[in-house]
Amino acid sequence: MLLLVGLGNPGSEYARNRHNIGFMAVDEIVRRHGFGPWRKRFQGQSCDGSVEPEKVLALKPHTFMNLSGQSVGEAMRFFKLAPPQVVVIHDDLDLVAGKVRVKQGGGHGGHNGLRSIDDHIGKDYWRVRLGIGHPGHKDLVHGYVLHDFSKTEQVWLEPLIDTVAREFPLMAAGQPEKFASRVALLTASSP
Repeated sequence: MLLLVGLGNPGSEYARNRHNIGFMAVDEIVRRHGFGPWRKRFQGQSCDGSVEPEKVLALKPHTFMNLSGQSVGEAMRFFKLAPPQVVVIHDDLDLVAGKVRVKQGGGHGGHNGLRSIDDHIGKDYWRVRLGIGHPGHKDLVHGYVLHDFSKTEQVWLEPLIDTVAREFPLMAAGQPEKFASRVALLTASSP
């Protein structure tokens, strides 16, 4: 079993924010692979499904980004999962917009959602890092991540989310490198 976590902030006012790309990706994986209905659970919303060959619990913490680890830890303990069975999809300022990287473990890179998860479950979980670009100066970061994607960013955003969802079975099958390569190849024409 996998615990698939999308990071973001709850509420319609945050729905299209750059910080919510993790929620967007998990929503598309759930839609594309026909998961069951969302329900309130584990301080968030969760739903069950299957992405061959794995049973998957999708989770969107509703604790707000800085406390995401509370929700993730609760779900992980309930299902008696180990950190390597957790896949977290999140925004990454240090990646060029539209790029993807996958890694297990590592630091939080200043991402408060990852910092919280590290505090609750350790660092040995999988991270699917979706690049949102950087505003250019650290003083602009807070406003940048909490602002909606622009119309021009839709050119790469929609194909990225679609491709991540379509290729996610590779990640579920324990082939993270192949998953990342396929997403990179299929989104290469996006800016």
